[in-house]
Amino acid sequence: MTTFVLIPGAGGQAWYWHRLVAELERRGHTAVAVDLPSHDESAGLAAYTDTVVAAVDGRAPVVVVAQSMGGLIAPLLCARVPVERLVLVNPMIPRAGETGGEWWTVTGHARAIAEHAERDGLSGDPGDQETYFFHDVPAEVVAAAFEQPFAQSGRPFEDPWPLERWPDVPTSVVSGRDDRFFPAGFVRRLAAERLGRTVDEIPGGHLVALSRPVELADYLTSR
Repeated sequence: MTTFVLIPGAGGQAWYWHRLVAELERRGHTAVAVDLPSHDESAGLAAYTDTVVAAVDGRAPVVVVAQSMGGLIAPLLCARVPVERLVLVNPMIPRAGETGGEWWTVTGHARAIAEHAERDGLSGDPGDQETYFFHDVPAEVVAAAFEQPFAQSGRPFEDPWPLERWPDVPTSVVSGRDDRFFPAGFVRRLAAERLGRTVDEIPGGHLVALSRPVELADYLTSR
């Protein structure tokens, strides 16, 4: 049995993981989905990390699974709790001293998403949630998602990423091959440049835990 600690992306809600939690528990594992203090205008990366450590609550060792913005936080746990493995899902992958706010420009995200949109004939603003985030999520799950309170302070994006190097913990990067917000090619480039790693691909978009929980659970439990 494995204990999976699940860190959400922007908006910081444990609810994001509820379909994956059910799949992992059905397979006999423990899943700890974390609510981040995304509404707190004073909470930076340290406070987010403290929140995850509190949720771990002494369980050890753990496999840490981080979605999108959660990639800024997951490596910071490795000095605080025994981490067996890091799994980054459609992730932001930081560099030492880089802020989350700088990340978008430094990585060339705008160009990557524009090229992907042109290639696939997508229109609209990349912030359009239905086109870029929920396009492959079942309608009833989308409806439930829009009933959830959403808030994301800009505060954690102001902090320089504090580690000098990536922690010495086995790390996997997985990309949803249907992700329109962090296209798979963009993630492959970042993983190669910043971690020297290849990327595993599974079906699904940016919110893959909502759209493809079975496939994500299969991936996590087969490693």
